Formats: sequence, C-alpha cells, structure tokens
Amino acid sequence: MTQNTINYVIHDRNSRFHSQIDWLNSYHTFSFSNFYDPNRMGFRSLRVINDDRIAAGAGFPTHGHKDMEILTYVLSGAVEHKDSLGTGSVILPGEAQVMSAGTGIMHSEFNPSPTEELHLLQIWILPNQQGIKPRYEQKAFPIAEKQGKLRLIASENGKDGSVIIYQDVSLYVGILSQSDVINYHLQDHRYAWLQIAKGEVTFNNHELQAGDGVEITGEEKITISSNSSAEILLFDLG
Repeated sequence: MTQNTINYVIHDRNSRFHSQIDWLNSYHTFSFSNFYDPNRMGFRSLRVINDDRIAAGAGFPTHGHKDMEILTYVLSGAVEHKDSLGTGSVILPGEAQVMSAGTGIMHSEFNPSPTEELHLLQIWILPNQQGIKPRYEQKAFPIAEKQGKLRLIASENGKDGSVIIYQDVSLYVGILSQSDVINYHLQDHRYAWLQIAKGEVTFNNHELQAGDGVEITGEEKITISSNSSAEILLFDLG
C-alpha cells in the first residue's frame, strides 16, 4: 500500500493475501477468514473484496451470514445460488446480485459447469441497520449500458433500476475498450473505491492492472482511461 497524495491510496494487487486449496484460488483485498491485518479492515462501509476462482463442479457448501450486504459480481462462468429464502438462481456475467443477510440467512454457491472455471468478485458491505428481514435481488444489465461509461448497478434507493443495498453506497460498473476515457466527479464529503476487475487502465498517471484497488477521499474529479479492454467497479461511499 503506497501513499501517493492526500487524496488517494493505491492498493497493489500483489499486496493482497493469497489463499489456495484444491478447488478455490482466492485473493483478499481486506482481512477475511484466516487473514487478519488491522490496517486492512475495509474502507468506509466496504468490508470485503475477494477475487475468487472456483474450479468446475466445486463451490461453497451451505453456510450462514448475518447483518451483511453481500454482492456477487461474476467476471466469467456462472454461479448457482441457493438459499434459505427458497431462492434458486444462476448468476451470469453482467448481472448484479445482492443478498441482505439481516437476521440470518443460509446459502450455497457452486460452479455448475463440469469444465469451465468460475471467476467472480465477492463483495461485502456493512449495512446501515441491523436485524433487517433477509432478502435477495438479482438483475441483468445489458453490455451496451456499460460500454465506455459507468452504469449504476447497486444503490441505497434503487435508482435507475439498480439493485437495493442497505447502505449509502452507489456501485457503478464500466466496460472499456482501448483508449476509452471515463470521468466521474466525487462530491465533497464522499469517498470512492476503484477496483480493476479486468485489463489495464490509467488513473492519475498510474497504470493499474486487474486486482489493483484505489481508495479515494475528498472532492476529486476521477479520470480513468483504458490501456486495453478492461472492466472496472467504482464504489461511491458515504
């Protein structure tokens, strides 16, 4: 983690914690499971970003969560989801899925493909209220709505058809072609986290690659240009 200015800090992909078992290859941006670093406990309400690759036919058996907003963002492959609410679904690339654990929920996540690896980002956000009724929501967003621009996919108020999360967070996704440029104005007293999901981009003259993250504070014009085909997630945080 390198301090560059008072306004942003780059979290290098190679500084993430790496864990691997026979079916799961995972990189943790923040403290998670057996990895604990008091300096990596999240950023604002953003608590977990796990970059997971799950082998064909494998996955997480039924387990429980409580009082957490859990988002799954698929980069390639598919996730078969089942939970104690009776939800059974398959999550595909380009879709937004959120599970509000609230008072408690049990679920499982598996890679249903017999041959293809699954690549996803597992994102946890601390909710702004405890003990809510558990809920599940999933929506698809056409590639055209994200191509060369930012598309809101999750927010506190469900604006622009985004899925609802119980926190003052707006999550945007952009799919960039080479030489695309995206500008975003971060309002005063707001914060942001930029996650590079695929490809390579330039942010404030810094070249970033998949797995890199940037925490941004203060009023700032955020400019992101692509050096190749790329996919980014931008969290606007209260």
